[in-house]
Amino acid sequence: MHHRTIPARLLAALAVSGLMLTGCGSNATPAGNTTAEPASASTVAEATPRLVTTYDGGIKVLDGDSFEVLGDYPMEGFNRVNPAGDGRHVIISTTEGFKVLDTGVWSDGGKHYAQEPAMTDISFPTTKPGHVVRHDGKTILFSDGTGEVTVFESEDLGDGQPKTETHKAAEAHHGVAVELSNGELVLTVGNEEERPGIVVFDKDGKEIARNEDCPGVHGEATAAGEAVVIGCQTGVLIYANGEITKLESPTDYGRIGNQAGSEESEITLGDYKQDKDAELERPEQISLINTRTKELTLVNLGTSYSFRSLARGPHGEGLVLGTDGALHVIDPDKAAVTKSIPVVAPWEEPLKWQEARPTIFVNDHTAYITDPSTKTIHAVDFEAGKITSTGTLDTTPNELTGVTG
Repeated sequence: MHHRTIPARLLAALAVSGLMLTGCGSNATPAGNTTAEPASASTVAEATPRLVTTYDGGIKVLDGDSFEVLGDYPMEGFNRVNPAGDGRHVIISTTEGFKVLDTGVWSDGGKHYAQEPAMTDISFPTTKPGHVVRHDGKTILFSDGTGEVTVFESEDLGDGQPKTETHKAAEAHHGVAVELSNGELVLTVGNEEERPGIVVFDKDGKEIARNEDCPGVHGEATAAGEAVVIGCQTGVLIYANGEITKLESPTDYGRIGNQAGSEESEITLGDYKQDKDAELERPEQISLINTRTKELTLVNLGTSYSFRSLARGPHGEGLVLGTDGALHVIDPDKAAVTKSIPVVAPWEEPLKWQEARPTIFVNDHTAYITDPSTKTIHAVDFEAGKITSTGTLDTTPNELTGVTG
């Protein structure tokens, strides 16, 4: 177990400021873990990506090339999936907390291994499991129900229940946290009634920066140089080099709540909504936040999109899946759409965010895109501008993620 030591003189100040970090964690004693060692797997010539999709009643693991179903796991409730960060495991947000799925592919020491996927015994029980962030080789889990942040080395999942470092906000809220390579922790501040901003702590738990000029704080993205961008209803907050900068929206209400970052780009890709009274706004502009020049630029797409439409390519390309059915490739430096690739039929975002809609997941130069209306999944080479393969499922795909192997 590892925890942060907070000097006594800071405890009262932290309590008053609305945040308390506590050191606690799970013991690293794997019991009955189903994650396999290389000896129980087959050696393969190359690591083949695997995809994980949810459906009403369960989760499936697919081969990234053939779309063959390799594993099917019945699970009640609405479940969310995210890569764990080690190229092998997937974190599942369930009604009982965070659970870990072993997709069955990984690389080690220059060798590649494959086996059947399996649901592991690794879990992080909590209420209302929220954002899963991957950064600098670490996985950061945020619990909306408790305000607890759980951090562990992503690669440790291969050995069973990992050692964890935990922190806890004074008040639970729908939030997010990012731990940087120098040990600093960027954490949202809020409660059930409001989420006004972020606070930053150094590796010893000392507060070093704070900004509460960010109503409705939501989502995060990390750009090149470890610049962290947090969305607001009035723009964004950028934390870089020890300072927080507020970028105001060009409109009175300009909500940026969903973002995608890339280590290859200083610019993050975000959504942009302007109608605070809309039951469901279907925006046709995206936002580009330059973390170096501290500029916010809007780009007109000519089509709407959903919160599951944003992704990044291996060279920092911005990728947006539009409701016109096309994958739009954006050059973030030029703030321009450079290519639009037809993939699925035109669609409309459903009113309820849990309902299935076309979704994108990117692995290297391939964008995987689902079409719930036809129960299909497509692999798109967005550099070549064409669909390279299509698979048909026997269930309606909802959320989509994957691993590199």
